[in-house]
Amino acid sequence: MPVLHNRINNEELKQRMLAETEPRKTVSFYKYFHITDPQVFRDELYKRFYDLKVFGRIYVANEGINGQISVPESNYEAFRDALYTSAPELSGIRMNIAVDDDGKSFWVLRLKVRPKIVADGIDDPTFDLSKTGKYLKAAAYNELASQPDTIIVDMRNHYEYEVGHFENAIEVPSDTFRDQLPMAVDMLKDQKDKNIIMYCTGGIRCEKASAYMLHNGFNNVFHVEGGIIEYARNAKEQGLPVKFKGKNFVFDERLGERITDDILAQCHICGKPCDVHTNCKNDGCHLLFIQCDDCAVKYDGCCSAECQHEHNLPEDEQREMRAGRENGMKIFNKSKDHPLRKHRDEWKEQRDS
Repeated sequence: MPVLHNRINNEELKQRMLAETEPRKTVSFYKYFHITDPQVFRDELYKRFYDLKVFGRIYVANEGINGQISVPESNYEAFRDALYTSAPELSGIRMNIAVDDDGKSFWVLRLKVRPKIVADGIDDPTFDLSKTGKYLKAAAYNELASQPDTIIVDMRNHYEYEVGHFENAIEVPSDTFRDQLPMAVDMLKDQKDKNIIMYCTGGIRCEKASAYMLHNGFNNVFHVEGGIIEYARNAKEQGLPVKFKGKNFVFDERLGERITDDILAQCHICGKPCDVHTNCKNDGCHLLFIQCDDCAVKYDGCCSAECQHEHNLPEDEQREMRAGRENGMKIFNKSKDHPLRKHRDEWKEQRDS
């Protein structure tokens, strides 16, 4: 019987994964359903997946399960069967298989119990998650999206929208899903009889968002089945026009999978067309931002000259500078006083002078 959590150094696990010769599939899945004892469910699932060499992140809560994993191709069917048989509600659930992937995104299995599989900030006891909007597959999406009384709403974070989105989709500008829900209701409060299509990466956020919109009095709410991942696969298989442009941001080592060749974003330092997300190489920063190849070379993969300087100091000096510094998740945003935006404006002034 395996230990029910990882005890091996992350770097060692990563090297083991990179040394594998068998291709892996990267798969995402989710299901909203009631789990009476999430911890027991989690432990049983861990034992099943451990033996199949499943890597990735899976969250379990009373409201359901949400996972992004990779699995050796020869174990894929066994993994799918193990998931399908772990609860009656999971039998036959949709698997979103990555469209642009080398299978090297994960190297350890992290299976965690959470209060919710999607943090939403909803504390209304009358909210019914089972009453969701209508699913749209690719062909139905293309048809409904082309109608003039349809509003398309992106329920992802601003940095996801920046590198790729559906044609004519509106952004709900926020860093968190919990902030987006009331914001979307407020933005569309005068459009309650319009067709509202909601979408996200794999379907989990827009499904809950569609239920929230119905709960708040919207009448014609739809959501893209399987999100961008399933839409892109579906559209390409059927030879349909692909209405999503650019890159689909994903929360693994890839930080994005390309859907079309369109480059919608710009390097956050110099403004050159670019949609490559990266994390600042300075261990005292790790800002998530977009950086072109030229700026990556110029700044050693850092987000600014200040971070580059700190990154190139001896390790003991770096640790001393980081001591006591709060270093949570940092994301480039559109705020005028964001430090990187100031660096970018200064760079442009120097360039244009």
